[in-house]
Amino acid sequence: MNRTWEEAGWEQLTPGVARRRLPRWDATAGLVHGPAAVLMVDAGATLLEGAQLRHQAEEVLGRRVTHLALTHPHFDHLLGSAAFAGTQIYGAIRMDLMMGGTRARETLRDDAVRHGLDGEAATEAAELLPRPNHLVSGEMTVPLGDGRDAVLVNVGPGHSGHDLAVLVPGRGGEASVVFCGDLVEESGEPQAGPDAVPAQWPAALDRLLALGGEDALYVPGHGAVVDAAFVRAQRDELAARFGVS
Repeated sequence: MNRTWEEAGWEQLTPGVARRRLPRWDATAGLVHGPAAVLMVDAGATLLEGAQLRHQAEEVLGRRVTHLALTHPHFDHLLGSAAFAGTQIYGAIRMDLMMGGTRARETLRDDAVRHGLDGEAATEAAELLPRPNHLVSGEMTVPLGDGRDAVLVNVGPGHSGHDLAVLVPGRGGEASVVFCGDLVEESGEPQAGPDAVPAQWPAALDRLLALGGEDALYVPGHGAVVDAAFVRAQRDELAARFGVS
């Protein structure tokens, strides 16, 4: 008998949609599934974390993860990507440049080590890092079967130069779910690193709110699931913090 999401350490948000809060950095991984395909959202910070996410999902569902969407090019969300060999990988346009080439991989590795990741694990994950083979410039729909879709939307820049959101439209009275990446953070103040685009971050959150609407569940890159009011308040805080409207 397959394990339940709860037994595997995941939180089921709506039928066909689940998420997990990962240890250490409290990063989110998500999953959306239909009868034809299974989409993972973000891959964790190490090969081991990515492999665990994939194993847990496949153990619950009894079938393989087929797609991987990466919300942005930061180590705690994508260094586990090589564990998803054989999947179709999606990222915002030009994100492939942030994941390919020696210098880009060294930057990811160094950032991971600076945040406390073991150097050997960071180096291995960075060296094996695959590039996305589907780049999203506007919207791209991934059909998962039986009317279940995941809509990948390039809503950035903001937290990074390459922010991708994943909308799962609600069906039959279910709430829609929006995986926000680190455009939204609940368990701490939103982090603006060297690749952030602060002047455009509030506008990215406006696009996120237009995407999900008032009744959606918004899944931040770190922390608990929030509502539209939380996202709107964080948008206003960022606008005040960065001096933009």
